[in-house]
Amino acid sequence: MKIETVEAVTFRHTTNTVRDSDGHGHPGPVSDTKSCLLVITCGDGSQGRVICRTGDVREALLERFVRPNLIGQDPLATERLWYAVYKWQRLSGGEMTDRALAAVDLALWDLKGKVCGQPVWKLLGGYRPKILAYGSTMCGDDLEGGLATPEDYARFAEWMIGRGYKAVKLHGWMPPVPGAPDVRMDYRACAAVREAVGPDIPLMLDPHHFYSRTDTLWLANKLAELDYRWMEEPMEEASISSFKWLTANTDLNILGPETMTGKHWTRAEWVKHDACDLVRAGVWDVGGIGPAMKIANMAESFHMSCEMHGTGAGNLAVALAIPNTSFYERGLIHPFIDYDEPKEYQNRIDDEMDADGYVHGREVPGLGQDLNMDYIEANRVND
Repeated sequence: MKIETVEAVTFRHTTNTVRDSDGHGHPGPVSDTKSCLLVITCGDGSQGRVICRTGDVREALLERFVRPNLIGQDPLATERLWYAVYKWQRLSGGEMTDRALAAVDLALWDLKGKVCGQPVWKLLGGYRPKILAYGSTMCGDDLEGGLATPEDYARFAEWMIGRGYKAVKLHGWMPPVPGAPDVRMDYRACAAVREAVGPDIPLMLDPHHFYSRTDTLWLANKLAELDYRWMEEPMEEASISSFKWLTANTDLNILGPETMTGKHWTRAEWVKHDACDLVRAGVWDVGGIGPAMKIANMAESFHMSCEMHGTGAGNLAVALAIPNTSFYERGLIHPFIDYDEPKEYQNRIDDEMDADGYVHGREVPGLGQDLNMDYIEANRVND
């Protein structure tokens, strides 16, 4: 069995999320957008699929970097194929991004699961069949009744606990929201949420990502007083020295790195230099499932937790596969958006959550995505 084709299917659908000038998502009017379905097909008809952004799997990128390394190859050799595509990154002029590499890796793992007749989370280790989710809010905004005030965050946190979440993570106010960034604004929201949910609910903060050392340390120490579980990415992550300094000077757990390039190699350097207390990994940040698993295994060797960044079938598969993670990140969620409603191209969302706050691994081969292929085919776009 060999890989025969690699195709990206662009299709139209609607969205109720808009991006501000700094790239943060907020609720907005329903509008048209496009996504891609990356499909890797073998000679026997077996297929691996994953939904991704259109820019991640452009035709020119597939033709130059992906197809030459995949077509004619054994689809089960996921590690060898990952390295074959990865090594093009260095001289790709920045075209072969980690997100592009992750899309290829995820489609290959979906294919591998289907060929083997097993869920990916079990092929990776299958440590647990279900995992508690934390509710991860959108960034703060200036929408009336949204996430515009500390009281808004507190009310929404109470709703999340009522929905079944056993932990909550806030994303603070970030530019271009008026008044942001401001560590005191972030702190007031965090304090309001702690008062609303009580002392026993784990709370976390993802603040503005470019605070100074002094602002970051002030906020970290205030969050430690509120018994927050962690803070992530409060400064530019290229400065590992700043995070080493922060970790040494606060009792609050620091989680990272999140968006810093370098995959598992960078995370290993952060651990070696004591720049974090918990390690961050997300399949779309580090180039796929393979690197994410290496990060988790490395962290386990140092008795450290590896917390997965982001929602989706790939991150869920890794979270279910490993012993050293505490939650699955479910979001981003907002009072104005029904997170549980499937998108038009889904028969059901990737991470349905029960009333007790658990997301369960699906007992189906592959990543477990339930896609509405009829919708995707009917809304194809010929770019």
